[in-house]
Amino acid sequence: MDYTFLVDTYASERLKTLSVWAMFDDGDLDIRPHPNLARDRTFREHMVHQCLSEDKWFAGMFGIDVGAPPLAAEETRLAFIRRYAEDSAKRLARLREKDAGWWKQDVAFFDTIHSHAWIMVRRIAHTAHHRAEQTTLLRLLGRQVWSVYGPSVDTGGLPADGARTIYAYPNLEALIAGEARGGEKAKLPGPGSHPSTERPDQS
Repeated sequence: MDYTFLVDTYASERLKTLSVWAMFDDGDLDIRPHPNLARDRTFREHMVHQCLSEDKWFAGMFGIDVGAPPLAAEETRLAFIRRYAEDSAKRLARLREKDAGWWKQDVAFFDTIHSHAWIMVRRIAHTAHHRAEQTTLLRLLGRQVWSVYGPSVDTGGLPADGARTIYAYPNLEALIAGEARGGEKAKLPGPGSHPSTERPDQS
C-alpha cells in the first residue's frame, strides 16, 4: 500500500493550522470571550498544546525527534508560528523518508497498540479537532475566518451560492513573510445574501 497520502495530508494540515493561527490578532492570546470558556484553552494555550502534543506524539510514537524545544522562546503569535513551521517541516521531511513497512509497524499508542499509519490518522484528526475549536474562538472574538476546507461565511457563504475558497495565504512562505510585515492576507468579500443552509426550500 502507498502511504504517500498520509504524508501529503500532514503537509496540508500544517499549513491549515498555521493559517488559522494567522487569523488571530496579536492581542488575542489570552482573551476569554465568553464566561463558559473560563476553564477552556485560550488561543495561546491552543498553540502551546499543538506544539507540545505533536512533539510528544512524533518523538514517542514515531521516533521522530526534531532536536529543538517545542515551544517558542518568546510566546508571541509570530514566534509560535515560526516555531511550529520549522519543527513541522522537519517532521514532514522525516515522514517522506519512511517506507510502507514503517507505516505498518505497530507501536504503543498510550495504553494500546496501533500501526504508525493508524496513529497518523488519529494525529491529523486530533489537530483538526482543536483547529475547529480555534475557528469557533475566532468567531466569538469577532474575527474574520478565511477558508480552511473550502468557502466560509466570510468568503461568500456556501459553495451552492457561488462562494469561493479563499485562503489567507497561498503557501507557508507567504504566510510567515506576510505576518512578519503585519499581515497581508487575501481580501475577503464577506457574507453573501443567502442563508447558510443546504436546504433547497430556503432562500
